Amino acid sequence: MSADIRKIAVWVEETHSEIGKAISPPTRKAVAVAVIKNPFAGSYTEDLTPLMDIGAELGALLGDKCVAALGITPAQAESYGKAAMVGEGGELEHAAALLHPKMGAPLRVAVEKGAALVPSSKKMGGPGQVLDVPLGHKDAAYVRSHFDGIEVRLNDAPRAGEILVAIAVTDSGRPLPRVGGLTHADAIGQDGLR
Repeated sequence: MSADIRKIAVWVEETHSEIGKAISPPTRKAVAVAVIKNPFAGSYTEDLTPLMDIGAELGALLGDKCVAALGITPAQAESYGKAAMVGEGGELEHAAALLHPKMGAPLRVAVEKGAALVPSSKKMGGPGQVLDVPLGHKDAAYVRSHFDGIEVRLNDAPRAGEILVAIAVTDSGRPLPRVGGLTHADAIGQDGLR
């Protein structure tokens, strides 16, 4: 792997009840985070292809870790998202390069299919700052029950010269969805929208 990884963290969030109502089965979101050295920190570089290639590696690595953490098959994944926070000395375009569509292809393999665009967010930040990872249905963007997100934060990342990269995968939508729209069960997943 060409990424210089300092740290990887993986966790699963399960929601068992909401506003006093049981969630059965619980909704589950997995997040895998890598803290990597930013090879372009401190200077302007025109060609960011190496970061795009690192993004592809991380799409596979972190996507697989999320699916494994949930204990599901790739086909059982329902939604996904990606995000990156660039530390001091970097620029927002470094996050964009990592989250380039090259990251999406191996992530789609990790979750089997993935016809919909992978929601993403980018920001500048420092150690302990929150990074929001947006979530959307992996095959049909119009499935409203899966419009969601999850926060990630590491107390020591990203440091100067680092980038924190996160991928999230779920095996469900939001707890108690009831705002209408296309359902997961009715999604076809051919055009990425429905």
